[in-house]
Amino acid sequence: MLANIEGRVAIVTGGGQGLGEAICRRLAAEGCKVLVADLNGGNAATVAADLPEAMSYTVDVTDEAQVAGMVAAAVARWGRLDIMVANAGILIAEAIEDADAAKWRTVIDVNLVGAMLCCKYAAREFITQQSGALVAINSKSGKRGSFRNSAYAASKFGAIGLIQSVALELAPHGARANAICPGNLLDSPLWQDSLFEQYARNRGMSVADVRKMYEGQVPLGRGASYDDITNMVVFLASDASSYMTGQAINVTGGQVMSP
Repeated sequence: MLANIEGRVAIVTGGGQGLGEAICRRLAAEGCKVLVADLNGGNAATVAADLPEAMSYTVDVTDEAQVAGMVAAAVARWGRLDIMVANAGILIAEAIEDADAAKWRTVIDVNLVGAMLCCKYAAREFITQQSGALVAINSKSGKRGSFRNSAYAASKFGAIGLIQSVALELAPHGARANAICPGNLLDSPLWQDSLFEQYARNRGMSVADVRKMYEGQVPLGRGASYDDITNMVVFLASDASSYMTGQAINVTGGQVMSP
């Protein structure tokens, strides 16, 4: 079976909650050994304790020494690294005329510089092994602008350029780098606990009307589910996608159809 990733070693950043947790659980269900990495070490430990073969690691992806230590920990435990899922990210939505430069830089640091550091230290292992798959969790906002959300969109546009560039460097070494651009995970904690309220406030709408608006923008009529995204993670991490690299794949229910 081409999509078999049993026995492979994976790191998932932002793995302590939300989509990251779902990715960790799916990779574990597929037979992977998983390092659950998160800024919240308690959350990471809770997730790792519930998986068959896993470890947790507390990491700030903007701190190079911590990212290097995270990769070293996985290699020390299991002897190699096969899959890096760069999932950690933040979103701070503000109108451009009110944007705080420090907050703007924080979004870039986490979503773009953090992704670069994950690429850097995964690439070192992949080049040594002459194999490996890097999967970056991007966004539909990496393909088109996002209303009153310029920092996030800029970070995600930049991260697609990063992945394409890394793909070119890894290709001679038998390793690949791809990105997934999900649609809105409307039932996720991020949306339920934060984004609906942020967007309702920014647009002067009710939370119910914001949800209806976002669902109405999707040809398939619903938000993305965790399974929609984790299915693509498994595919890109596996040999089933062995002729794919440098891609930023839309998983948006048809909301974004651009290349």
